[in-house]
Amino acid sequence: MTEGRFQDIWREQCETAQTVRDQHGVVLAMDYLIREKLLNYAEAAVTRKEFARELPRFVAEVRNIFSAYEIRHYLDHLERIAAFEDEQPPTEDDELFMDTPEQRAAARARLAQMKELLLSNMLGIA
Repeated sequence: MTEGRFQDIWREQCETAQTVRDQHGVVLAMDYLIREKLLNYAEAAVTRKEFARELPRFVAEVRNIFSAYEIRHYLDHLERIAAFEDEQPPTEDDELFMDTPEQRAAARARLAQMKELLLSNMLGIA
């Protein structure tokens, strides 16, 4: 896959998020773009350099779509959800689909990293 294709992926996702925002509101648009797409992209960037190269541009575009206030409020919400889920005792059904403590810790670390990037005063995307 060429570098241009990686740009196409996140650009299409950003365009879709704007449509979702117009039709269904900011929360659903952020669920789609940040929770689903950006966090998965960031996970792939850990092991795939072509994703890592594009990640700052993707983050910059997310910052163009949503205000800092919207992003902060949304990410705080995701952190509260994660904390609540961590406090819940597992059920029998959960054991089949539950992430390991290591996987949950990695997901929280990715969320913290994305929060820092999305809310930073300066984002280097030279």
